[in-house]
Amino acid sequence: MGSFNTSFGEGFILVGFSDWPQLEPILFIYIALFYSLTLFGNTTIIILSRLDPRLHTPMYFFLCHLSFLDLCYTTSTVPQLLINLSGLDRTISYAGCVAQLFIYLSLAGTECVLLVVMAFDRYAAVCRPLHYTTIMNPLLCQSLAIAAWVGGLMNSLIQTSLMMAMPLCGLHYLNHFFCEMLVLQKLACEDTGGTEAKMFVARVIIIVIPAALILGSYAHIAQAVLRIKSMAGRRKAFGTCGSHLFVVCLFYGSGMYTYLQPLGSYSESKGKFVALFYTVIIPMLNPLIYTLRNKDVKGALWKVLGRGRSSG
Repeated sequence: MGSFNTSFGEGFILVGFSDWPQLEPILFIYIALFYSLTLFGNTTIIILSRLDPRLHTPMYFFLCHLSFLDLCYTTSTVPQLLINLSGLDRTISYAGCVAQLFIYLSLAGTECVLLVVMAFDRYAAVCRPLHYTTIMNPLLCQSLAIAAWVGGLMNSLIQTSLMMAMPLCGLHYLNHFFCEMLVLQKLACEDTGGTEAKMFVARVIIIVIPAALILGSYAHIAQAVLRIKSMAGRRKAFGTCGSHLFVVCLFYGSGMYTYLQPLGSYSESKGKFVALFYTVIIPMLNPLIYTLRNKDVKGALWKVLGRGRSSG
């Protein structure tokens, strides 16, 4: 039962869903399908946002970043999960595990901050419509996007460094389908209450504070919408913000359930299925949520498809 995290030669075995062998083929089919839809949907949004001049606005600039983020976020875990489900290889090296943890935490943290930036964009659009283009100028948009990526990177550096400092003991089995931080924490050899407290504070900062800022911005948005007299205006405002708020509820809801509970209460079996939700389902749903009721994106898609047919 000696510590082993100082040796990069020793790795882990990812248990994944091998506890439910009858479920693995079904999960493989559905996750492969969802991953394909994620790649297609998010790539489509990025391409359309670049090709159509009508989508050269702050909202779609940030949506492009979210789509690229989701592509990276889901790719950091899903391909390995598919290999795991096929039974070809369930191992991961210690260095690979640390790299996956760092990338995953960085991308998740970036999304937490980016959703705040998108909420601020909606606040400016609804509450300050006459000054919107002045407020959300290209320089500010680029600065906010960079701040989101840097914020996620810094959060990951802190949490990954704290995780690597923990001595790990016992069997090299991780009861998960990727190197989830909470599962690694459960392998700690000794009392790491101080380190766990620091990591919990870091998670509160990256999850709870952004969620509170988003709720605050939407409280102001709701007040502004209720002051709009025309039903058409209200409907347009709710349509503009509703999709973003739905994404926020899905993302932060699953994140809070997983990362804000005490380590002793964390169930690895339940955690695997919740993790499927925020690593597979949400990145697939984001393009659908943002485009199903969006006339601009639908128009851009038909325009591109029309060009393709005419050129053919």
